[in-house]
Amino acid sequence: MNQIRSRFAAAVAAFCLLLLSVPVLPQSSDPGFPVKRDESRETWRRGGLDMIERSKQMRFKRKKAKNVILFIGDGMGVSTITASRILEGQLRGESGEENSLSFERFPFVALSKTYSANQQTSDSAPTMAAIITGIKTDEGVLSVDQDVVRGDYRTVKGNETMTMLELAELSGRSTGVVSTARITHATPAACYSHTPDRNWESDADVVRHSKEAAEAGFPDIARQMIEFPYGNGLEVALGGGRHNFLPTSSPDPEAPGNEKRNGKRLDGRDLTKEWLAKYGRSNYVWNREQFEAVDSRSTDHLLGLFEGSHMQYEFDRERTGRNEPSLSEMTSKAIDILSKNDKGFFLMVEGGRIDHAHHEGNAFRALEETIELSNAVRIARSKVDLEETLIIVTADHSHTFTIAGYPARGNNILGLVREVGEDGTQEEKPATDKNGKPYTTLGYRNGMGSRPGERSAPTQEEATDPDYLQEALIPFGSETHAGEDVAIFAEGVNAWLVHGVMEENWIFYVMREAFRIDEAKLLKSRK
Repeated sequence: MNQIRSRFAAAVAAFCLLLLSVPVLPQSSDPGFPVKRDESRETWRRGGLDMIERSKQMRFKRKKAKNVILFIGDGMGVSTITASRILEGQLRGESGEENSLSFERFPFVALSKTYSANQQTSDSAPTMAAIITGIKTDEGVLSVDQDVVRGDYRTVKGNETMTMLELAELSGRSTGVVSTARITHATPAACYSHTPDRNWESDADVVRHSKEAAEAGFPDIARQMIEFPYGNGLEVALGGGRHNFLPTSSPDPEAPGNEKRNGKRLDGRDLTKEWLAKYGRSNYVWNREQFEAVDSRSTDHLLGLFEGSHMQYEFDRERTGRNEPSLSEMTSKAIDILSKNDKGFFLMVEGGRIDHAHHEGNAFRALEETIELSNAVRIARSKVDLEETLIIVTADHSHTFTIAGYPARGNNILGLVREVGEDGTQEEKPATDKNGKPYTTLGYRNGMGSRPGERSAPTQEEATDPDYLQEALIPFGSETHAGEDVAIFAEGVNAWLVHGVMEENWIFYVMREAFRIDEAKLLKSRK
């Protein structure tokens, strides 16, 4: 029995069956995952020629876009994309390297420079603010310019930066945000709020960080979403973060009687009830059953808060009974509701927990979250007309995630490195370091997986366990972001504007140009 396949299959069998609907990986005496096609000199030549023919037929769609969908893989650097594509292929029993995630087939690709106004390596607040407003700003603030002082609410007024979601509302389009993180977390929050501190998600957070701001009544992020002043408000908001919308007197519906799970709000407001009161034909749901029961045809405003904090990882969601919708399902429902508007829509979808898994040093969950983002992109692409829609897929920043060693093709991407032997086939024994210890293909520059003192080598079983924390060089309580460029993928109307090496904030101008929005005219008409 091949040890790599059998242990890998045991660890992810449920994931294979439920998410990808493919058979459990077969047992075989052949080492590694087999290449599922006959390859020769002609295979590689034909692949190159096919690419040339596809490129010649590429159309530059220069017209006004009705819809724009922006996908953010939070922390989805290039190494994450590479490893995820391999894992997805291996879950189908293939070698994986020749596989492509859904968005990797998009015709237009660029690189994005992710530095912020005051950071070489940035966090999600200034990077998403740059993408959604077109203005780079400082670390820790959301949709305000760099004249704002972090934590000082007095510096916000007059320094707010208009977001693409706000402009879409002003132009009469419908809007939505979908995330597997808290809906008040940095990436989704940058779409609709303006704040000097990304951590001011509830009024309790404002009190904790700045009593002066709290006493002045500066609105927290959850409150800003409910009090959103543009157009007719967000049509769709789906994700986690329920506790930021509920008062301390309100028990969490998933943990009644557990006071530690009550809402966080100190002002006594139940913002979920305010959502229902504010919007006609509206709905609020907090579990999968309620979500599935929502009729998109009769619902114009949908708020879904499926966890007190962040939503579960996809792997854990499947294991615990599927009581939350997947990112793909939320994306599909959002498009069904938003597409009822004849003027079009803007939708931001975030795979937020890619980032969280990387911070924890857990490559398996980070890669699985990336695969689910790819599934969501595939669903979205199938539900819209690319003759009137622009789809962009990118990341806000990267992570210190590495793919190293010299593993043979088809080597288990989660496992120990096994190299190519002198006979050209994969060696049975793992490769070793200078101390004679085996090592994994995946690792981190820093993080929780650091082993103090002499390195203790993992076994294949340990390395392929879903809970394994990949080795890290420098010990940190949480792995950090990385500062290299990330990729941008685009397809549809005006996707050709995505090319070369771009400043991250240029993505906003691509979207605005696709919509043909005259920002100055819209703002003037509002006054």
